[in-house]
Amino acid sequence: MPSPHRSRLKIVVAVLGILVAGAPLILCDAWLDKQGGDEVAATSAWAMGSAEIQIGQTVAALRNLSARGVGSCRPPHIDAMRQAALATGPIKQVALLGPNGDALCADSGGTPARQEVLTSAATADRGIMLDVVRLADRGERFLRVRSSDKPALTALIPASLLVPQASPQGGRLTGYARVAMADGTAVGESGVALDPAKPEAQFVDTLSSKQYPLAVSVSMPRSSVIANYDGIRRIGMAMSGVIALAILLFALLFFKRGELDSIADLAKAIRDDEFVPHYQPLVDLQTGRLIGAEVLARWRQPDGTFIEPNAFVLLLESSGLVLEFTRKLMHRVRKEIGDAVGLRPGMSLAFNVAPRHFDDALILNDVGSIFHGSAIRLSQIVLELTERHEVVDLASMRRTIAALQRVGCKVAIDDVGTGHSGLSYILKLGVDIIKIDRIFVDAIGSDGQSKPIIDTLIDLAKNMRMEIVAEGVETFDQVTYLRERGIVAAQGFVFAPPLAAATFLQLLEAMDPVAQTPAQGAAAPRRSAAAR
Repeated sequence: MPSPHRSRLKIVVAVLGILVAGAPLILCDAWLDKQGGDEVAATSAWAMGSAEIQIGQTVAALRNLSARGVGSCRPPHIDAMRQAALATGPIKQVALLGPNGDALCADSGGTPARQEVLTSAATADRGIMLDVVRLADRGERFLRVRSSDKPALTALIPASLLVPQASPQGGRLTGYARVAMADGTAVGESGVALDPAKPEAQFVDTLSSKQYPLAVSVSMPRSSVIANYDGIRRIGMAMSGVIALAILLFALLFFKRGELDSIADLAKAIRDDEFVPHYQPLVDLQTGRLIGAEVLARWRQPDGTFIEPNAFVLLLESSGLVLEFTRKLMHRVRKEIGDAVGLRPGMSLAFNVAPRHFDDALILNDVGSIFHGSAIRLSQIVLELTERHEVVDLASMRRTIAALQRVGCKVAIDDVGTGHSGLSYILKLGVDIIKIDRIFVDAIGSDGQSKPIIDTLIDLAKNMRMEIVAEGVETFDQVTYLRERGIVAAQGFVFAPPLAAATFLQLLEAMDPVAQTPAQGAAAPRRSAAAR
């Protein structure tokens, strides 16, 4: 894909060609054709990268269950399956199949609906099969990841998660995408296919997975591609798509879930600075601007691969190492992106903080000492307190939160609606931001009970003058629903996955460039992309 500099030069050439007409128009037309081919190739690669990552996460979850000896319908095993389904984003159901292929039990505790197997194929992962199944009661298709054990552990991935709902540029998919097994059996599709009775020039790209028996095919009408490149603003959107593609492919190569040996390993990893911050972009749904990022940790291994947080966070918290872990992460964030964030005072940085960090106002001292003298203002810091952890002393917590707010920091409640508390809990703490958990966002369009919950949280936030953030946004339909209800900020894979520092800085500069003058000798904000 062209670099940003090269793309801008091509746009200039196209504009000049339109002005002077003649021969330059031919060059412009050729450039548009190249952009169209690049765009469908990027979309297919993006879709395949995302699908492989989600299948890989599901395979890792099943292998973890198998290693723990889960293989029956006893209550402890049902509970283990339920926890795996909740902890692994793509999974919608974990079930156990008997030797004849019938479902014995599922993570919900009941007997799952009968699944009609449309096709099956082996994968490059030893002992793992992929099936395309259709639920007998609804006709909905799923990709089923299945172990070859008897009885077999299985996990369902909705077909809608494996096909792109949006283009890499961030808008609704203007063409047609189809994910299929190697034998041609459809897994899922999105968009609208061209009418064969009305032939139109289009760009087509097909990509097969080297690891799984899957292929993705993407087609886009030429007219829609041309419409996507009518100005500098759309170049920026294209850049975001290229970055998203690059990160997904990077994640595919380096993603790994590892096993933890002991608390000593964690302590050593903290000392050796092995925990690397990644940055989940926060986007303004009304303007499309980048307004902040949530800092998420990844454990980098000696071979360059990464272990995801769900493999070590609980041990960090239970061992008491979480305080030093958070301090180290904050220091590293200040070093990696502090200057760039400081140049954009409207940008926010959110850190996940354990409740014990609020004891005796430890977090107040740490934030002050770590960010004192840095380019990052305390008003740019957001501290996220997850609702999954019960707060014992609400009065003490409220005093600490008030002290943080007095120095400019904001405090958010994460995972709202999934933990110990109710609305009174949120009101007593007096936080600035509530974050809607992805479980409710994911149910938009399928679960009628999630919308009233979301609407209630929106009303609460408006009445209490709190900000609200939607997490886990993965489809354009979710974006539309949330935007129509006045939600400003959202994060999720429909925009970008968590990015390494270098890539996040590239994205930040592409979406919110900073002007620089010789007299200044340093960059100064040209505008605040996060002003709202």
